[in-house]
Amino acid sequence: MTPPSPGSGASTATYVFAVCRRCDSGVLSGVTGHAPAAPVRSLRVGALEAVVQDVPEAEFSEEALSERLADPVQLERCVRSHHAVVSAVAEHTAVVPLPLATLYRGDERARAALEENEHRFMTALARISGRSEWGVKVYARPGDRAGAPAQPETAPVSSSGAGRPGAGRAYLDRVRGRQRAREDRDRSAFQAAELVEARLREVAVAARRLRPHHTERTGDRGVQVLNATCLVPDSRCRELDLLVTELRGDPALRGVEIELSGPWAPYSFVQGGETDAGP
Repeated sequence: MTPPSPGSGASTATYVFAVCRRCDSGVLSGVTGHAPAAPVRSLRVGALEAVVQDVPEAEFSEEALSERLADPVQLERCVRSHHAVVSAVAEHTAVVPLPLATLYRGDERARAALEENEHRFMTALARISGRSEWGVKVYARPGDRAGAPAQPETAPVSSSGAGRPGAGRAYLDRVRGRQRAREDRDRSAFQAAELVEARLREVAVAARRLRPHHTERTGDRGVQVLNATCLVPDSRCRELDLLVTELRGDPALRGVEIELSGPWAPYSFVQGGETDAGP
């Protein structure tokens, strides 16, 4: 984030959403961005164009942004506004999304800073052109993980208080059995995730494994054992959908749920570091 300098006297700053080769003005006519009173527009940057908007400097200073983005409601609103602009452009052309709250003091400073990275932008655009990002998540179904109802955690005792002969050993056997069952279910779920990821590489040109979400976010869907994203040629999106449908019906994967989402602008594949995959 490059916030405008305080005390400059400038009333607006230039907010940059993304960079692309060319953006027709009609593509941006229906998006409002962060400041509905100011149009989202394109800014020539060497051989490329940046998608920008003039925003009030007082509302987008470093201090104001820190306070706003610390509020979950405000943060979500900013993320959605940023994503809406990027998505609108991505529907028509390859686009390199910039991080949330990329700001400069005026167009000239934005142009100068972005031109320094022109080669990187061109390389990223060449890679993602004609391709989209898809998310694939795999959950271990709660019912399959839960297994049989839990047994008492203490060894049963007789009415006289004395343990029945062999009760302690039987109790330990049950505990070990439940532990082995949990380990087997976990092993099966992670093997299923590995299988899904391997099959995705049949159609993806690149893939990344992200940090799984905690159960606080997944809720009753179960434990997330795979959170992956892949870069897929637009010509193979139907093939990806059919592949996921096939995997959902695979008996070897009956203990998991597979979620497919997309297509998205390729946020995960414009910085490098992803794993090449597929043909």
